[in-house]
Amino acid sequence: MAQVGFGVLGALTAERDGTALALKGPRHRAVLARLIVARRRVVPVGRLVDDLWADPPPAALGALRTFVADLRRVLEPERPPRAPARLLATEGPGYVLRPEPQAVDAWRFETAVQEAAGLPADRALTRLDGALALWRGPAYADHADEGWTRAERTRLTELRLRAVEQRAAALLALGRADQAVPDLRAHLADHLWREEAWRLLALAQYRTGRQGEALAALREARAVLADGLGLDPGPALRRLEADILAQDPALDLVDGSAAGTSTDAAVARLWQRTATAYDRTLALGARARLESTVGLMRSLAVSGGAGLHAAREQRSAVIAAAEEYGDPELTARVIGAFDVPAIWTRSDDPELAAGVVAAAERALVALPAGDTAARCRLLATVALESRGSREPRAPQAARAAEAVARRLNDPALLAFALNGRFMQSCTRAGLAPERDAVGAELVDLSARHGLAVHEVLGHLIRLQSACARADFAAGDRHATAAEKLSDRHELPLVRVFTAWYRALRSAARGRTAEAVAAVRAAAADLAGAGMPGLETGLLPLALLALRIADGTRRPEVDLGLDWGPYRPWVEPFALLAAGDRGAVRAALRALPPSPADLLYEARCCLEAVLVVESGDTELRAGVRARLLPAAGELAGAGSGLLTLGPVDRYLAALAD
Repeated sequence: MAQVGFGVLGALTAERDGTALALKGPRHRAVLARLIVARRRVVPVGRLVDDLWADPPPAALGALRTFVADLRRVLEPERPPRAPARLLATEGPGYVLRPEPQAVDAWRFETAVQEAAGLPADRALTRLDGALALWRGPAYADHADEGWTRAERTRLTELRLRAVEQRAAALLALGRADQAVPDLRAHLADHLWREEAWRLLALAQYRTGRQGEALAALREARAVLADGLGLDPGPALRRLEADILAQDPALDLVDGSAAGTSTDAAVARLWQRTATAYDRTLALGARARLESTVGLMRSLAVSGGAGLHAAREQRSAVIAAAEEYGDPELTARVIGAFDVPAIWTRSDDPELAAGVVAAAERALVALPAGDTAARCRLLATVALESRGSREPRAPQAARAAEAVARRLNDPALLAFALNGRFMQSCTRAGLAPERDAVGAELVDLSARHGLAVHEVLGHLIRLQSACARADFAAGDRHATAAEKLSDRHELPLVRVFTAWYRALRSAARGRTAEAVAAVRAAAADLAGAGMPGLETGLLPLALLALRIADGTRRPEVDLGLDWGPYRPWVEPFALLAAGDRGAVRAALRALPPSPADLLYEARCCLEAVLVVESGDTELRAGVRARLLPAAGELAGAGSGLLTLGPVDRYLAALAD
């Protein structure tokens, strides 16, 4: 189905699959703009007439119907005669325009700005740059004098001003204050009353070593507010001025959020003062400091991006330091305290994971026998850090950790152990129902005991399972629940996964062009999220899956792309495209065992295509047997990231 898009951040535009549509006269454009302003709500005919004509003529109603009919022919030229319109529909007392949520540039802009507020600074900056680039001029520029655009134009303009300030705050958070100064100066030239812009400008100048200019900017803001509005500066500006005069060290801290609000600055100051007091507490023993460091690393890890990378970098050193004491209980506490929920079944750092597993096994041998929380955490760690492997020890450790946690009746331990069981639930195809049961227990357990991050994990697991069975109503519910929790508890990585989910949903519904755009946007958001085990090779694999799901059985593949761990399953497609069936069959026999991860079924389907297209009858039965337990599911969709279409299609091809 053709994709129709609309632009209102400037003069009104309409396009179909990227080609501009020729709208007729000004009243046709006004009808379209008025319906976009209504945001998918019905506008009664009488209201439309009153909005289009200051003094409606007797033939106004007939003219309006003509305008609507003309617009329908332009927007839906393939619609059969007398078939009901789907995009510009007649409903009840009037008309309604129902474009897709991403089809209107103003709606995309609004979504991007809202999402940027919850992202780490580097990803927020990328998202805001893309959002602000959508503006071609004033909103609804060719209908600026109409009363029916006034509220929407005001709202969008205010949102744009906030986005400019969010972007400046993101630059500050990234240590790029010098780049923020000229942008803020240009912003303030037309918007002198924006106190947040003055605050950001002064802070940026201070951080670039221009203390005098920073104080001068604050004085200028004071004069502007006093002369123009008769107001004194607000508390944020007054506090910043006092901090600059005192040369408060907290002003040199890089802000932790993209928003850069005065609240964030206050939190930064509180963090620094607390950390300073902690460092000066000589009475605190080294062992206690070691365990506290793990708690800090855990907080860093759930923040994503640079925080996750930093936590990963320090983990080996912390475990090594704990082992030097020769105290297995301490080592167990240090290893087990890093109970960061994990949703992806491939390790971001296999070498680190192997080292953690080895240390955990050494501590397990040294610990006294019996059911203890320390033993449970070590077993769960072994299960988690062995993700994707086919070591028999890993599922055995997962079962043992779960059993100990249930006997100890400890909710936090059980949540950690269930995460380990989830990581070991990809050993064959068709295990989505088992994972869904784990997710359901995690949601219930965590909601009852206030384990927010594990409650999010449970919803994401259930989202994946819903995708496997193509139940997108359930998927939407779990995506929304996970996002609400992530916003409340500042867990920015959650939206990385829900963005991929929405791309998958578009693909499963046959909206290929929309899915391609969504996949590329999700991949852009994933960049810098600190999860190379998820990111590497995912974008080209997802695009390849879309082509195969659409019916392409011999797709062209670019082996110059970074296919990461999926390359062995992709290279044979290049041989297939070259017509070398013998080489394809040889490559199939040389494939390594598929990792036990969430893309197991996807790899099986890639093998199925290669087996059928190469005519390799010897491998058909084996591939079909491995894929058969997933009959009735969407291939690969249990990952929550991508799909190759119904599994049954591949089973039928293998059985033919």
